[in-house]
Amino acid sequence: MIRLEAYQTLIEAGTLEQVSIKNGFTDVLASFGMIAGMAFFTYAALQGEYGMFRLFQVQAQESRLLADLDVLVEDRERLQNRTLRLSNQYLDLDLLDEQARKVLGLARGDEIVIR
Repeated sequence: MIRLEAYQTLIEAGTLEQVSIKNGFTDVLASFGMIAGMAFFTYAALQGEYGMFRLFQVQAQESRLLADLDVLVEDRERLQNRTLRLSNQYLDLDLLDEQARKVLGLARGDEIVIR
């Protein structure tokens, strides 16, 4: 009942238009706020710390690191094989000869050394 009396008072006073203008301004302000919020979340989803572009960067970095890992594993296996060939359990005479020539500078008497 009080609302109805207040509404009639507004109609008689001629301020009803002001009330509708205020409601329109509130609607525009709410719409602007919703658009700004949507723009912010869209930006965050694309450019943010956990956004799509960061995901693509991490995936590219992962592929580079996996390629580096493959190279390192191959190097480790090669060195492990070489170490095994120089160990006491398995002696590769050709590798031993090669290392003696390289490290100690040894050569047989019938060989010619060119530097």
